[in-house]
Amino acid sequence: MTQQSTPAHPYDPLSAPEIEAAVAAVRAGKPQLTAPRFPLVRLDYPEKQSVRDHDPHAPLPRSAFLVVYDRADTATYEARVDLTTGTLTSWTHLPGIQPAIMIEEIMALDDLVKKDPRAVAALERHGVHDLDLLQIDPWSTGTLPIDGIDARRRIIRASAYVRTFPEDNGYARPVGNLVFVIDCNEQSVAAIIEGDPIPVPPESGNYDVDSVGPLRTDLRPLEITQPDGPSFTLDGHVIEWQRWRLHAHIDTVEGLVISDVSYLDGDRRRSVLHRASISEMVVPYGDTSDDFYFRNVFDAGEYNLGKTVGSLSLGCDCLGEIRYMDAVLADESGVPHTVTNAICLHEEDYGILWKHWNFRYADQAEVRRSRRFVVSAIHTIGNYEYGFFWYFYLDGTIQFEAKLTGIVQTRAVAPGATPQFGALVAPQLDAPNHQHLFNMRLDLEVDGPDNTVVEVDAVGMPIGPDNPYGNAIVARKTPIANERDSRRMCDPLTSRTWKVINPGVLNRHGEPVAYKLVPFVGPTLLAAPDSDLARRAEFARTHLWVTRYSPTELHAAGDYPNQHPGDGIGEWVKQERDLLNTDVVLWHTFGTSHLPRPEDWPIMPCDYVGFSLKPAGFFDRNPSLDVPPPAGHGTAHCATNHEAGTIGPDDVRPPCH
Repeated sequence: MTQQSTPAHPYDPLSAPEIEAAVAAVRAGKPQLTAPRFPLVRLDYPEKQSVRDHDPHAPLPRSAFLVVYDRADTATYEARVDLTTGTLTSWTHLPGIQPAIMIEEIMALDDLVKKDPRAVAALERHGVHDLDLLQIDPWSTGTLPIDGIDARRRIIRASAYVRTFPEDNGYARPVGNLVFVIDCNEQSVAAIIEGDPIPVPPESGNYDVDSVGPLRTDLRPLEITQPDGPSFTLDGHVIEWQRWRLHAHIDTVEGLVISDVSYLDGDRRRSVLHRASISEMVVPYGDTSDDFYFRNVFDAGEYNLGKTVGSLSLGCDCLGEIRYMDAVLADESGVPHTVTNAICLHEEDYGILWKHWNFRYADQAEVRRSRRFVVSAIHTIGNYEYGFFWYFYLDGTIQFEAKLTGIVQTRAVAPGATPQFGALVAPQLDAPNHQHLFNMRLDLEVDGPDNTVVEVDAVGMPIGPDNPYGNAIVARKTPIANERDSRRMCDPLTSRTWKVINPGVLNRHGEPVAYKLVPFVGPTLLAAPDSDLARRAEFARTHLWVTRYSPTELHAAGDYPNQHPGDGIGEWVKQERDLLNTDVVLWHTFGTSHLPRPEDWPIMPCDYVGFSLKPAGFFDRNPSLDVPPPAGHGTAHCATNHEAGTIGPDDVRPPCH
């Protein structure tokens, strides 16, 4: 790893000394705060133009952005600190706002429940008598009311699970029909929501080597080596690989962020993507029972997705010639800590890049191997893991893939009961139906900031004078000219894509240069349109939104969704800003409706969702023509064994060249 301690790029995240300086400035500037907590400490992102104009040799002005919560007066503040002078430059009170749930609040839940006599009595009524290994999981409460609880209190709902040893999979034994309402400021159990007791499910759900029985013995080693080292370079947070250059880091809210992406085309370095990150994600559960109806978590805004990033291991999470990047984050006391190996960088073979065999001649098969550069991080949020993978290809394509794994959420059901809103994955153990819906904020910059988004459909034309045989296919193009028209849906029947064009830059064919978003065609939010959830997660009701760029619009559900009735992109588009030939942002919602299977238990094999950004007239021709053939095979073509233009089943082809 070659990360630099001194910031070298405008988007470099805060270092440990910068975090300490920012927190110290707040404490010094606001000594009246008696119990300040710091749910968020991160870089105050500079203006985009300063990133475009950045001189690597010039000093960088640096500023920190903090969210400060004072438990004593239950007040939330935003602060900015000039890191050059160490002074507090702005301080804003946010009335009625609850910041994200803090890790320290989550870690306190077990003791709060165990020390409350009413909670202990409720657990005993549900058959739980040994509290030493009790597991208590948090659930953000949203805005659904709780009888007798003032909505202005800082509330978490919590569910209980029974373990038999510390590393046991508690999700195998949920305590049914029991929810604890926790007041995080008072550090107390504010209410108990209780139904008829249900027996705790009987089976273990462990999946470690010692629990699963004999392992396969016929899976032989797969080694990936690069004896000359990798083809990429890492300088701080800036990466260069095969004409690509980009910046990567972990943001406290958004997790893995890719930014300042450009491509060296001949002697021109051309901008493609200014910044991309998960702006929000929501996981709504579709079970109506008293212990599940409220479960719809906003993992970025309610839990600070970046704080859940984990350390990666060579040979387990990443395979090959690996380089890593650390993440420096602040805890709620404002103390920095380092997550080692938070981002993994490596190359992967990806099969054939392109190939053609000229069957008229004996030995004329041209083929090139594809490879991709991978930037990845894995976030663990309670029971689920989310692997976020960015892929950069030799042909100018960028791809994002989310890999969903971990443990499905569970609830106990009575012996013999058949779940209505889920599936049995073990005796008396129900895995409720749910969704995982991500929203990716894509701030594209195709050869500069002045872009237009065009919806493109492949349409078959009716028979007519211009189409006498009925075989015509055209590309129907619809510019998205204003935010009032920017709610768009996928259409697999027309292979719908969205092109981001630059009308001011033409390729050699006289067409605007462009990249196109090839969307993931999946579900949108299934909650009823007039539900509380649909209002709070409006971003998830549409596959694509387009807005004019604003530096204050980063998170699709708003900056503070915790216990908030709804904000974000649905409000922004009411401004009806023009979108033609200007700085635009695309917000792509994608994901899956997960109807659990027995095969998802006790741990879920990866499910995959994502999208691609593909050049569409950005280059004048295939940009990967100059990729060399595989090393060590001499000429730039592949010999092909054939006779009379055919290949028999027993023929052996020589290696590719």
